[in-house]
Amino acid sequence: MKGSVTAIIEACPEGGYWAFCPEIPGANGQGETLDETRKDLRAAVQLILKDRVDDFSRGLSKEAIREELNIHEAT
Repeated sequence: MKGSVTAIIEACPEGGYWAFCPEIPGANGQGETLDETRKDLRAAVQLILKDRVDDFSRGLSKEAIREELNIHEAT
């Protein structure tokens, strides 16, 4: 999957970072470094989106059209 979403990252008082993605409820991550935190959040987003695709794909007819839809911000 390709695309971009917003990552909100904050430092934790006890050390490390936590992050969430406001576009995808339930997508959050944490890590000791910013890179670890981004990687953890990215994995959470990918897992949630894959699960949603798999869930919605169950029971679809063989005739269902499946294609990639690119979303771009209007300029």
